[in-house]
Amino acid sequence: MSTTSYIFVAGTSRGVGQEIAKYLIAHNIKVKALLRTETAAKELEVIGVHPVLGDALNIDDVERAILENEPIQAVISTLGGLPTDSVKPDFIGNKNLIDAAVKAGVQKFILVTSIGSGDSVVAMPPQALEALKPVLILKEQAEQYLINSGLNYTIIRPGGLKSEPATGNGILTADPRIVGSIHRADVAQLVCRCLNSTNANNQILSALDRNMIYPGLPEFVEFNLD
Repeated sequence: MSTTSYIFVAGTSRGVGQEIAKYLIAHNIKVKALLRTETAAKELEVIGVHPVLGDALNIDDVERAILENEPIQAVISTLGGLPTDSVKPDFIGNKNLIDAAVKAGVQKFILVTSIGSGDSVVAMPPQALEALKPVLILKEQAEQYLINSGLNYTIIRPGGLKSEPATGNGILTADPRIVGSIHRADVAQLVCRCLNSTNANNQILSALDRNMIYPGLPEFVEFNLD
């Protein structure tokens, strides 16, 4: 990635998005982020993120963040709603980001969703699927909108997320039947590797820790980013 332009990361106030921002900055890549609160903006500024105040649900805020000032080379979105959100950003927030990215002519859009979205629904245990179904529907809508946008995309669907430090055992597979767990920091590393991988262009991939894949699943092939 160029050192003169920015990677725009949505969802940096917590979780995988924040891990992605930390990883990019540690590798001397400039990061710009849209944040809803002054508190979050200040916290991210401390680690080197260039914050822009705004809400992903507001298209004007998103366009201002992506289209104005510094050039954006790629967009990474980990947007996902909390149970307390009355309007979840999983579709509409990502739609706004995708529309702005199209206008800005970004080189790549990486969308982080979840195993259980789209054709990976087959990997989910029925009980978990029932609980997560409303949000998985929104995530699938966002995936389809990105696929149809004309942007160069990579969709990453992590398994169950854990907060411990990276293990280095994160893998990707294009096989939608595989499910398990992965640490957020390992998802971040895989996402960032996809930025420079032409193999990852226009792919939908599941992200898992090779040591935390559920037993009894079919044999599968690891996806090669190099």
